[in-house]
Formats: sequence, structure tokens, C-alpha cells
Amino acid sequence: MSSKFDDLVHKSYSSQPKYSEVMPGVPEEYKQLKTLGDLLKVNYKHVTVEEQLRGNLIARLKAGEHPYPGIIGYDDDVVPAVNRAVLSGHDILLVGQIGQAKTKMAEAIARNLLSPIPIVRGTVTNDIPTLIPEDHMVALLTGNEVVRTAPEFTVSRECEDVIRQDKLEAKIDWVSGIDRFKYILSTPDISVKDLVGQIDAIKIAKKGVELYSMESYSAGQLLQARHGILCIDELPVLDPRKQVALLSVLQEGRFTTGAYPVIFRPDVKIIATANPIDYTHSGKIIEPLFDRLRSHVDTHYPKTVEDEMMIVVQETRVAETRNVFLPVFMVRAIAKITQMTRAHNDVNHDKGVSVRMAVHSMEMMVGEAERTRAIIHGMKAVPRFCDIHCIHQSSKFELAEMEDTRENRRGILDSVIDSTLKEVSLEYVSKLAPEQIAKMKNEFAKNKAFQVSQVLPGGKKMEGDYESQLSKFPALRQAVNETVAAVKEEQKQLVERAKELGIGTASIAAQDLNGELTAAVAEVILEGLRHTEPPLLDKKDNSYALSQ
Repeated sequence: MSSKFDDLVHKSYSSQPKYSEVMPGVPEEYKQLKTLGDLLKVNYKHVTVEEQLRGNLIARLKAGEHPYPGIIGYDDDVVPAVNRAVLSGHDILLVGQIGQAKTKMAEAIARNLLSPIPIVRGTVTNDIPTLIPEDHMVALLTGNEVVRTAPEFTVSRECEDVIRQDKLEAKIDWVSGIDRFKYILSTPDISVKDLVGQIDAIKIAKKGVELYSMESYSAGQLLQARHGILCIDELPVLDPRKQVALLSVLQEGRFTTGAYPVIFRPDVKIIATANPIDYTHSGKIIEPLFDRLRSHVDTHYPKTVEDEMMIVVQETRVAETRNVFLPVFMVRAIAKITQMTRAHNDVNHDKGVSVRMAVHSMEMMVGEAERTRAIIHGMKAVPRFCDIHCIHQSSKFELAEMEDTRENRRGILDSVIDSTLKEVSLEYVSKLAPEQIAKMKNEFAKNKAFQVSQVLPGGKKMEGDYESQLSKFPALRQAVNETVAAVKEEQKQLVERAKELGIGTASIAAQDLNGELTAAVAEVILEGLRHTEPPLLDKKDNSYALSQ
């Protein structure tokens, strides 16, 4: 039996793989490889994280595929910079303000550029059995004592116990890249032990193991991210002593923990993030660590309204079970409000205004449409202009040039909302013919006012409210109908753009809207007529009437 294991292991370790790769380090029929014996029979060879990232990126670039689906607005600068870093085998520091998709970029690298790997089932430290030295493997399979000539961690004691017990039938799980992505938010309570692991007193007490036995060690984040990516968010927040713990990994690919006499090689890439105000040579990132994070990549907020709109569509959490439709003009309004707030002179530019403001605001608008109309009347939730002031609840920014009070923030946001509604509504009203506007003026002179409301009258559908009023304003109805047709065309373009980016379109695909789209467009036209030159309408409370 010993000779059989000797021959099998030696042949597997010393021979070329018997398979073609579908990805770096991934056999073509890898899902059929379910045991240690299966791996040995095909002469499985592990590929390092650096080789996986580089090889999978090259394959995607050759195929003309976006390396990081879901990352929007970075194609001209951030994506090329990250690609250069990956091809160069660098650890990366992403530098940018809050809400600039830094963590999302790190996740995208793990999800799309790491190959699946085979680990012994149940091992916390992603133990790849074929990395065990040949003589150690034979000893485990034959039930002999493992003779360790170097104090180096290869696999956990739990992994060794499984192989010793189950031998060639030891179960293998193929673990995806995103499952080898570990995230640490830097906070003052993060300890060095959290990073590098520790001698576990509980294990010593419960199992009766020796203090410096491998069985007494509990893995930290570096080893739990083994063969993967460790993302350290807001690195400058870590105090210098904890930052030092990362130096040997970045320099030599290895680390030790305290007095524990074992060397660990995690085969991990580190992607850290930092805010620009914390990003200095001699400030909050210690110089040696600053230097060893070889590629520093600057991120930024979306440069165009269109990019911000697509991020809103992608990130807004609207379950398929919810009956929701996001009109293109509402998505545009939320994107513009966010960009105008971000650029406002009184807003703190060092702190920034996160893209999350736009996303959370759209989610709030959906909730408001549900609260006031959709739930009670059993219709699709379609946000419209009259819902928009609810976004005060989800708009987060700080002021710099004036006292940072809730009242001042509210005043600035109200001003931005008014400017945005004017800009968005005029985009549609400006397409109306002068004669149409003249006819609408005559209609308002005759019929006096048009009432708008968030809440539908009890027992009445939308058609019994806005539609009944529109019947008294034929020119306004025509303008609304023409604009609805134009909006539906814009909506189709929004859907096509989303599909190109791999974004779900359930919330933006126009379907039966129970008159709610007509109501939403009517509010756009009415609002636009307030801002013509000269203004055609005034708004008082919820009533649009002829301007005096």
C-alpha cells in the first residue's frame, strides 16, 4: 500500500498536467474532480494568485470583454490603471473619496480575475492539498508521522487530519474567486492578531494541545484570504503598529505571528483604499507600506450625468417582486441633483458627495411612490416630481463655507432640487411648438388651474384624477401624449445602454403603467411651463395656474 501511494504521489507531482485549462489553473472538466485522488490522477498543478489575475485579464482583453462588469465611468482612466497594476503583479492602493466604488472595484477583480481553486472541504485557510510537500503527502496517506524540516505552514492541521482519515477519498470543493475575497474595514479595534492570527487559548484548553503546536493556532484575515484578495478599507485608519504587520507580506510574501515559530505564505494580493485627505508619505500611511503598495490608482466620481444614471439603475435595490418603474427623467433628475450638490460651492469638497446619495434617493422615491399611491391602489410604483422632496431623508453631505446645520443643508438641497426640476422639465417643454404653448395658455385662461397631488383620491384610479383634468386641457393633453411617446423612446435607449453594461432592466422596461407614466409626464410639462420665458404658469401649493 505504501508503495502504491509513493508511486501515485510521485508521478502526479513530477508529471505534466493531463488536462487543458479553461482558465489559469482550472482543468477543463474541473467540476468532475471531487476528491484528492481525482486531483492526483490528473497531475493537478496550482497557479498562483498573481498568475491567475494576469492570465484571466489577458484572456478577457483578447476576447474584447470588460474586465470588471458593473464598474461604470472608469473606462478611460481607472480601469486602464488597474489593468496595468494587475499585469505588473502589483498590490494596489485605491485613492478616492467616499462612494467612488473602490471596494466594488476590489470585489470585481476578485470575482472576474481569480480562477476557482480546489480546497479540502471545510478548511478555513483554503488548503490546496497538492501544495503539501510530496513526502508529507505520502506520510499522511500512509498514516505515518509527518517529518517537518522547515517551520513553514502548508496546510492546516484540520486538512491533514481529513487526508489522514479519508486518504484519496478526501472531499474537494472548488472555491470561486469572490469566495476568496476578504474585506476588512479599518477601525481602531482591529488588532494585529486579527490580521496575522493568534495562539488560541481555548483550543489549548479544550484539546489539550501544546502551546506552540500547529493545532493551537487560529488563522487571521491574511490566512483566511489565502490564495485570494484581502481588501483593507480606509488603510490610514490602522495605527502604525498594525500597518507594520503587512510589510513582510508585501515585501516577501510571508509573515509570522508573535513568538509562534512558523512562517506563513498566504499567496494573497492586497488591495487597500484610502481617502485623499489621509494619503500622505509621512501622515497616516507609514512610508514603508506606502512604498510597498506598488500601484496607487486615483478614483473619481462619475464625470457625466449618463454614467451617474447608469449607476443609479444598477445599484438601486428594487426586488423583482416589487411592482416598480423608474422613468428616465426621474433617474436623470436624481443623477443631476447629486452632481449639482457635489459641485455646490457651499458643500465640503474634501468630504465629497457619494454616489450612494443618488442611489439611496432613488430608493427613497420608490418607497414614497409606494406609500402614497401604489400600495393602496394596487398599481405600479412610478416616482414623479411631486415625490422628490422626500430625498432630504437620504441626502448626506457636509457644508464647508457656511455653518453645517440641518436647516442650511435643507436650504441648499431645496435650491438644487428646484434648479434640477427646471433643467429637466425644460428639456421636454423646449421641444413643444410655440403654437402648442399658446393654446395651453388659452386653456389655462379658461379653466383656471390644474391640481397635482401625491395621493390619489380614495377609491379612484389615476385616470379619474389627472385624466379627468387633462380632458379639459386638450393642448396640454396633446403635449403630454407627445412627451410620453418621446419618453418611451428614451426609455428604450436607457434599457439598451443598461443591457450593454450587463445591468438588469426590470425596473426601467416600460410596461402597463396604469396611467402613472401619464401623470408623471404631466407634472414634467406643468413644471416646465413655469420656467418658460416668460413663465406661462405659476405654482401655488399643489396648483398650477396662469402666471400673472
